[in-house]
Amino acid sequence: MRIALISEHASPLSGAGGVDAGGQNVYVAQVARCLAQAGHQVDVLTRRDHPDQPAMTVMRPGVRVFHIPAGPACFIPKERLLPVMPAFTRAAEQLLRHGPRCDLVHANFFMSGLVAQQLKASLGIPYVVTFHALGLVRREHQGAADGFPGMRIDIERKLVDDADALIAECPQDEHDLVRLYNADPARIRMVPCGFDAGEFGPQHRLRARAELGLDLAPDDFVILQLGRLVPRKGVDNVIRSLAHLPRSIPARLLIVGGDGPIPDAQRTPEIGRLRAVAQEVGVEDRVHFIGQRPREALRRHYAAANVFVTTPWYEPFGITPLEAMACGTPVIASAVGGLQYTVTDGVTGHLVPPKDPEAVAQCLSHLHANPRLALAMGRAGMRRVRSLFTWERVSQMLLDVYGEVLDTGRRAELAHHIDLHDRPTLKDFSAVN
Repeated sequence: MRIALISEHASPLSGAGGVDAGGQNVYVAQVARCLAQAGHQVDVLTRRDHPDQPAMTVMRPGVRVFHIPAGPACFIPKERLLPVMPAFTRAAEQLLRHGPRCDLVHANFFMSGLVAQQLKASLGIPYVVTFHALGLVRREHQGAADGFPGMRIDIERKLVDDADALIAECPQDEHDLVRLYNADPARIRMVPCGFDAGEFGPQHRLRARAELGLDLAPDDFVILQLGRLVPRKGVDNVIRSLAHLPRSIPARLLIVGGDGPIPDAQRTPEIGRLRAVAQEVGVEDRVHFIGQRPREALRRHYAAANVFVTTPWYEPFGITPLEAMACGTPVIASAVGGLQYTVTDGVTGHLVPPKDPEAVAQCLSHLHANPRLALAMGRAGMRRVRSLFTWERVSQMLLDVYGEVLDTGRRAELAHHIDLHDRPTLKDFSAVN
């Protein structure tokens, strides 16, 4: 097949960790990689956000990334991208109309879905959509802080009705599509996110700490928070949990993420807010901001930690817990969204209520006091992700959905063709009379 992946704000060539660079970037990059390895041709369409970007980049054999001109060639927050999507759609249509025939479009996020919807109308290409986050769910949790325009909800509702298939990333995602958007369950297919087994795996903890050059004592209890630094990720909740730990526990919280390799509050305002929280609760000496790190360094950070903690208010899926589990690190996570699906409470880690630092502290204390339990949870996490969440398995599940959509389209086309040939003609009626 020749497949187009549309991801308007999340390029597979961008590193995760920035304001608008996170799990979707990783998802698109890894799905494209695995589809190409399976023998398919993949074109990724993303917005040109820098003047030096070429029109097209070969990411790897079988994968081309097209930088679509739409609006100024600079960073624009995704909340303000909707006005430039008509230009993106026109450019995408020209690209696909004059290139090799595209069999199917996989849209990522609602604005990419809007593009795919127009491509289906003009070029007849079927499409599936992974929303990655739903506007009504975001509004439930963020209220007035949600910066997206109100028409996002109307666009999502139309896509739910029009798309040839809806990809839900976890049971909560599927439930929200039905509950909030009245989606037809028969058109929803659940396909999770994944991790790269070539990137993430276990490593000796002290060796990982030495390779990172961390100033840590061998018995330091290292807590890792890694990902985008935005308020909804609840990093302040993890910081506040340290204040509930006894000082006898040598806890160190490493916070990896931001808009650059140096933790800079001007470039990443959330760092300034989090530092203020640490000072407020008297744990600034236990909190260490690391800055953004390249993907090849993330494995060592996961392996260096005693526990990975992620406590967002809501989380559509969450890839970082999979990566932590792949490295043998137990996970403490909010019992929200996809985290309820990926983290098995009491087996691969602990699930806690969001915005509950005391609950986080209790779990941290329990794991510190029971290192054998922590080790067993880490091993259970490795088994779980290796059996269910590799990108190769995820991509095969997506290929099954693509094939189902194309088979349905072919059957509909055949039925229409037969119907046209079987309709009675005027000559048939005259012969009867």
